[in-house]
Amino acid sequence: MENRVSLRRLIRQKLRGYKFLVVSNREPYERVHRDGRAEWIRTAGGVSVALDPVMQASRGIWVAHGSGAADQEIVDANGYVRLPPDSPSYRLKPVWLSKRQEEDYYYGFANSALWPLCHVAYRRPIFREKHWRAYQEVNEIFADRVTEEVGEEPAFVFIQDYHLALLPRMLRRRCPQALIAQFWHIPWPNPEVFRICPWKQEILEGMLGNNILGFHIRYHCQNFIDTVDLELEARPDREMTAVVFGGHTTKIRAFPISIDFEEIARRAASSRVRQVAADLRKRYGFPDDVILGVGADRLDYTKGLPERLEALEVLLEKWPEYRGRLVFFQAGVPSRMHIEEYQRLDREVSERVAAINGKYGRTGWQPVIFAREHVPLETLLALYRMARFLIVSSLHDGMNLVAKEFVAAKVNSDGVLLLSSFTGAARELRDAIVINPYAPEQMAEAMRDAIEMDPMEVRRRMNRLRERVCENNVYKWAGDIIRKLLRLT
Repeated sequence: MENRVSLRRLIRQKLRGYKFLVVSNREPYERVHRDGRAEWIRTAGGVSVALDPVMQASRGIWVAHGSGAADQEIVDANGYVRLPPDSPSYRLKPVWLSKRQEEDYYYGFANSALWPLCHVAYRRPIFREKHWRAYQEVNEIFADRVTEEVGEEPAFVFIQDYHLALLPRMLRRRCPQALIAQFWHIPWPNPEVFRICPWKQEILEGMLGNNILGFHIRYHCQNFIDTVDLELEARPDREMTAVVFGGHTTKIRAFPISIDFEEIARRAASSRVRQVAADLRKRYGFPDDVILGVGADRLDYTKGLPERLEALEVLLEKWPEYRGRLVFFQAGVPSRMHIEEYQRLDREVSERVAAINGKYGRTGWQPVIFAREHVPLETLLALYRMARFLIVSSLHDGMNLVAKEFVAAKVNSDGVLLLSSFTGAARELRDAIVINPYAPEQMAEAMRDAIEMDPMEVRRRMNRLRERVCENNVYKWAGDIIRKLLRLT
């Protein structure tokens, strides 16, 4: 099994003489003002969760948008921030963007156009010329910062996600000596969906500047190759899973992303998390025999939160014996609230929670607790430890690392994972109860199955899930990408 030490050894031995850079829109930690003082928070989202331990192992440089309100207060004389805050081992190089750039590039093109386009979650993408211009402009800014870091030295530049689709080709022109890989953390749709994008060719050409382009699953790889075949004068090689464009070859590969299993399991078993669990029980008045269900998501329309709550209501209506016994704790981190679609979702979830609690709640018991806030990792781990089941009801997801975090945290193997079939994780985590988030009655039955499942069966399923996530951890994911990249040298 690979771990932080083996990944560090691989990087030191095989990337000797190479600079190691990760590039993403989101930084792993933000410095924010709260209650009159500055403090650190870990940013939400799978990219930060996955890449932070990789960067700690590599001791490289992370280039990202400095979005925290207090970020500029803590950069050093050379423009770097040492991270993680409690035990620094790598450097962050913040990229400063104007409010207009952030609005049009991030909230505009990235999340009002590319995000709904790729997730196919029945939300119409919004294409605006000014958003596209800002997207190009910000990708150029990132290219400038990365070029400054790389110079003329050999480097491995590892680009993350859909915010920076144009960056690989820009860097190919500016830093031809660099090895460039990109991981696309969200789904890639079929060609008929993607062809509605007015700037589809520019995006594809940008991504084909990579040496290696990674997706979570093979289906997304095939969709990408099919899209290139339809839209560009390129030469797809389906046998080798590669594309030749402009004399340059890009390998297209599936790399299922994961988590730092050992670290999450260690923290979940800590006395600190046990104390947080005790505090939660006291704060919310949980009895010792409470049946606790948990959801942990950003407030995003791809996560299927209204569908999840509808299924919970079906459960309480169809099986009234759970009233007064079952509590569902939904942690919902506000996300992209500048976008109207997200504001509408926030209202809908809040109204559904209030309606369920109003209909079924009684003195001393509310069926749903909605924590609409950033939830610290230790609190999430405590909830996972206490939970009878976790439900992931994504309508479409690249992977979903919450499912894997839950598995890692279940050190006593005493819980059940309910997992949408429309996640990449469902292809790996076959001992989960697989659900269809579009079918509320079936989801309700799955919740009941999770509650009533024989304890031996619960342990058997969770033990197998834990073996799978432990073996295929984030260090194996990063090591596989690095080894594949090195074969090109």
